[in-house]
Amino acid sequence: MTRLTITLDDALHQALKEAAARQGRSIGKIIEESLLLRGIKPMASARDLVARARQQSALDEALAMELALEETRMQRASQGHAPGGAAS
Repeated sequence: MTRLTITLDDALHQALKEAAARQGRSIGKIIEESLLLRGIKPMASARDLVARARQQSALDEALAMELALEETRMQRASQGHAPGGAAS
């Protein structure tokens, strides 16, 4: 497990601490969950998703990857993320 230091606005930090206390969870767990909900996942998850999709379709590896990248771009665009991000 890697440690990370971040800087937050004091009011946001206080709100995060209060939410963690109310929920009986650590601040780290709340942040991890938030990242996952925003679609930030390890590359292995993306590769696994592509592999499962390929197994369930008649697509070759290149076409499956192309479709997965296009879906990722469309999803990010619909959520207001800037194009040209690290999708691959």
